[in-house]
Amino acid sequence: MRALTEADVRASFVNADPDELRVMEMPHDFLLIDWDYLDFFAWRDPGAGRRGYVLVQHEGAVAGIVLRVSEPGRARSGMCNICHTMQPGNQVSLFSARRTGEAGARGDSVGTYICADLSCHDNVRLAHPLAPNEIRAAGQVDFRLDGTRRRMEAFTARVWADS
Repeated sequence: MRALTEADVRASFVNADPDELRVMEMPHDFLLIDWDYLDFFAWRDPGAGRRGYVLVQHEGAVAGIVLRVSEPGRARSGMCNICHTMQPGNQVSLFSARRTGEAGARGDSVGTYICADLSCHDNVRLAHPLAPNEIRAAGQVDFRLDGTRRRMEAFTARVWADS
């Protein structure tokens, strides 16, 4: 992703109203972010634990999505639909986003299960331990990175589809 300022971030949101943008808190380490390393950027609002944000680069521009999180599940385990990582049940939550345009004005939203701390970008970069007789295939991590990026882009595209 290209480097963004706080003003760029606030201007990028496609499904936020002015009040949401006014109370939005940036992550504490915002000034230290290595933007070249990111395929997308996601964080939980430090001041409002039930809100999260995702920034995705789309056709040369950055689009931001405001997310709402439900209570964590009680299942023994769950899979994040973005990074395809199995997690304990309380570490995967249903995130929803109000759609843009007329659909959003009617209250329509889309949702998916995502890592509760929105750490998908980092989770796919962690190498899974290998069994003693296994060999890591070349490009295996790149395949996971590309899939995670594509799935996050597809989710955010559903937010602004048909608006």
